Amino acid sequence: MKVVDEQLRQVIMRARQGDQTAFGQLVNRFKGPVYRHALGMLGDRGEAEDAAQDIFVKVYQAIGKLEDAYAFYSWLMRITSNLCKDKLKQRAKQVETDDMPDERLPDLLSPDPVLRLSMQEALTQLSVDHREILLLHDVQGFRYEEIAELTGIPMGTVKSRLFSARMSLRKIWNKGER
Repeated sequence: MKVVDEQLRQVIMRARQGDQTAFGQLVNRFKGPVYRHALGMLGDRGEAEDAAQDIFVKVYQAIGKLEDAYAFYSWLMRITSNLCKDKLKQRAKQVETDDMPDERLPDLLSPDPVLRLSMQEALTQLSVDHREILLLHDVQGFRYEEIAELTGIPMGTVKSRLFSARMSLRKIWNKGER
């Protein structure tokens, strides 16, 4: 997925050199995709907003190490996925309490709010690996090769996980319609 044109590459290069205005431009351009991916992974608007902020702090701290400006978007999505996975692991370790909100917020798979809510509920029932692959491919638009590079898994595994994720999602979806 090519999202870096020459003008954007220049902004990335200036941000790498410490230009805060350039970094602000990157945040403005990519905050939407980062937030949507975090929301899809975490299923909670507040957590997704916090994650997006944490992600851009990490990006700011590490952008000087980015060697290929053309790989910026993949690098950013890798940071996003990894941070969300860490948050999900932390969440799993926390003791559940009754006062924790059980708000399921919509992702952007449908313009219908009821359908979005149902889809978000179904997505949260998938494993983290399945949810990540589904979001990267079907929502973010990454190709198999890009997902393999981003996640560090073989392309065949990407394809099989995507197939399994879709089958699992279909079962969850059909179960909910009965």
